[in-house]
Amino acid sequence: MLLQHSRIEGIEALELKLRNLGKRYSSVAALDDVDLDIASGELVALLGPSGSGKTTLLRVVAGLLHPDRGQVLFGDIDATRLSLRERNVGFVFQHYALFKQMSVAENIAFGLRSRPRGKRPDKATIQRRVEELLTLVQLPEHGARYPEQLSGGQKQRVALARALAIDPSVLLLDEPFGALDAKVRVELRRWLRRLHEQTGQTTLFVTHDQEEALELADRVVVMRTGRIEQVGTPDAIYRAPASAYVFDFIGRANCLEGHVADGHFIANGQAMRLSNGNAQVSSGGARLYVRPHDLAVAAASEGWPARVIATHRLADRLTLELQVEGHAKPLELDLPASPDVEIPAPGSVIGVMPLRYRIYQA
Repeated sequence: MLLQHSRIEGIEALELKLRNLGKRYSSVAALDDVDLDIASGELVALLGPSGSGKTTLLRVVAGLLHPDRGQVLFGDIDATRLSLRERNVGFVFQHYALFKQMSVAENIAFGLRSRPRGKRPDKATIQRRVEELLTLVQLPEHGARYPEQLSGGQKQRVALARALAIDPSVLLLDEPFGALDAKVRVELRRWLRRLHEQTGQTTLFVTHDQEEALELADRVVVMRTGRIEQVGTPDAIYRAPASAYVFDFIGRANCLEGHVADGHFIANGQAMRLSNGNAQVSSGGARLYVRPHDLAVAAASEGWPARVIATHRLADRLTLELQVEGHAKPLELDLPASPDVEIPAPGSVIGVMPLRYRIYQA
């Protein structure tokens, strides 16, 4: 049973629903009751460290792996036991996987030419489709070239065109920019975002690059040891982390150990009244998390006394490395690298105050 293709040619993209997916490797749970709904036409990032289950989840959706339990639904169709071919997914790998002996045009046409005779388009239709996709991925003059004649970014665009050629039900990307240098990665992910807006393709992609996920995706799924830790828009994931793990994993974070009592967070004998957003935290052991740019310099008698260990300059940012008594791990505080900003000297003691922060139970 072949699924209907999506809306690159005007057909509605499919909704993807994952229900109670489980997958074990020996005693390790690679997926542990994963539930996720992806709307038709949505671009969703699976983000997490190695071993979090994101690639396993992508391969289960593709049909490259079968789950031990649970369902994969493409629209209203239960695709759990269908093969990759039957699911009609487009899959793009980190290392392109282009056929070296084939031209760019032949690579893009491969999926169409490999269809059973009764479902295979005629030569003229395939040629028109290839030309359309070469234009879509901004390589209209490259059809006769071979992969070895292309840059890394161009190869990945060809790989995307090949995946789109079959009008896939869902587009799956596994670390698609991982083999590219930093500048090309930024250019290509912005290009992919524009391409997604043109095609409306339901897309699920795996990345360990936080910046990539936050810039590119409609929603981000943060994974941890086979489970989903949080699902939300990039802004919600960054500004309202659901757990200490998400706060620490996304972006740069400082952590202060202490406890909550009588509406205050207390660390090293210094008490700070909780902000409204943290007022619901119960009394007891707690951790305060704050971004380096949300720490402010205060007088040494205010806030938490901190000794300046070192200063680090990066472009328009200056980072102070600070040691707070009783905390093994130094804090980082960001300042604008401006001539008007007074930079505390290494060895001096300043006060630090968090402007925006979140507190989680220890």
